[in-house]
Amino acid sequence: MSTIALDNFPKSFLWGASTSAYQVEGAWNEDGKGPSVIDMAPIVEGTTDFKVTSDHYHRYKEDIKLFAELGLKAYRFSIAWTRIFPDGDGEINMKGIAFYNDLINEIIANDIIPIVTMYHFDLPYALAIKGGWSNRTTVDAFANYSKILFEYFGDRVTYWLTINEQNMMILHGDAIGTAANNDNENPLQDLYQQNHHMLLAQAKAMVLCHEMLPTAKIGPAPNISAIYPASSRPEDILAASNCASIRNWLYLDMAVHGRYNNIAWSYLKARNALPIIAEGDMVLMAKAKPDFIAFNYYNTATVAEATSDDFANSTGDQQIVIGEKGLFKGTSNPNLVVNEFGWEIDPVGFRNTFREIYERYTLPLIVTENGLGAFDKIEADGSINDDYRINYLTQHIEQIKYAIEDGVEVFGYCPWSAIDLVSTHQGCVKRYGFIHVDRDEFDLKTLKRSKKKSFYWYQALIKSNN
Repeated sequence: MSTIALDNFPKSFLWGASTSAYQVEGAWNEDGKGPSVIDMAPIVEGTTDFKVTSDHYHRYKEDIKLFAELGLKAYRFSIAWTRIFPDGDGEINMKGIAFYNDLINEIIANDIIPIVTMYHFDLPYALAIKGGWSNRTTVDAFANYSKILFEYFGDRVTYWLTINEQNMMILHGDAIGTAANNDNENPLQDLYQQNHHMLLAQAKAMVLCHEMLPTAKIGPAPNISAIYPASSRPEDILAASNCASIRNWLYLDMAVHGRYNNIAWSYLKARNALPIIAEGDMVLMAKAKPDFIAFNYYNTATVAEATSDDFANSTGDQQIVIGEKGLFKGTSNPNLVVNEFGWEIDPVGFRNTFREIYERYTLPLIVTENGLGAFDKIEADGSINDDYRINYLTQHIEQIKYAIEDGVEVFGYCPWSAIDLVSTHQGCVKRYGFIHVDRDEFDLKTLKRSKKKSFYWYQALIKSNN
């Protein structure tokens, strides 16, 4: 097995792993839970998809026991908004409160620190049909939801994440189910109005957290990656700067400094897509101060100048087409290898991303997603020899070590994912977990849990840092 010398990692380092509610829990309509936009999205006929997923809702004690055996110091998971408020607001569903109370207690009883994501793509459907994030009332609904989470779970949860990958919801909403309202005269303006409302909701949650839970810590959780110019041409370097501002810094500049990034703002202004900002919004944004930055990283992006209509090309960035006419054009990076799904793999880019974020904001960092999806094979003896996943994680953890040596303050690493779950884009055949779940797209089978080779590797790595 690959080994890494962890001498520069602090003993308090949070070795963890991640999941999200809609991808792992199942029980989509049980115990009073309301439907989310994920639940109501069309699925391939005959699949079990997000309805059952890994059945963590019914098997969480077994799963947490396995996480403890794995040696996790932290477990990053999300709370399903519609388990707490079936309609997004209104009456609290106490059965949902009870489930998360039991889950958090089980996590803590196994000496694991809970890291809670408040919102991971699964907007309540009742709010979506009222306009979703285009409707400013969703901001108040989220603020009330966050208040209830702090009231009921804040005595045991120290680390809070606001919104998972807000930038991906805005930039690639069609792939996630949170796209702009195309009935709007200017869909781009509607999209960035949604973005403004999400930023405002995040700010309200951060302010509330600090008021209600003085010892708790809270931060944003975007997907951040270093952006490379395709060449040393000044035009390509300018394109990379444009992409980074629109993809990365718009979200973190607001979260940390309470202001819009100037390049992103000029991009919106030129397209008549500036959000409507109500009186007091920017005062609140400036008041909200994160304690840390969480970020998800899978790969980097490479872009070139884009002056013609040929500006939208696919890159390794979650295999979604990127490009903005006149600003940048996605392109492949010939210096990187790709996995079987066509994603570029860039461990050194991980270090570059750490350095860029920390140099810009000087806040402690935690990685809340990083991993390799693959078609895992079960051998005749029942073993799952996922050496490819071990190699991927080894290469990336090694770059965390170098980032720490660079002076970057990193306090945790929670790869994706703790256990097999349903991938947002490729269903359950694309597996990420340390723990295998016996099911496929059309057959739930036994849902039996099995330890992969990577389970034992990560277990040994964590022990070596104790």
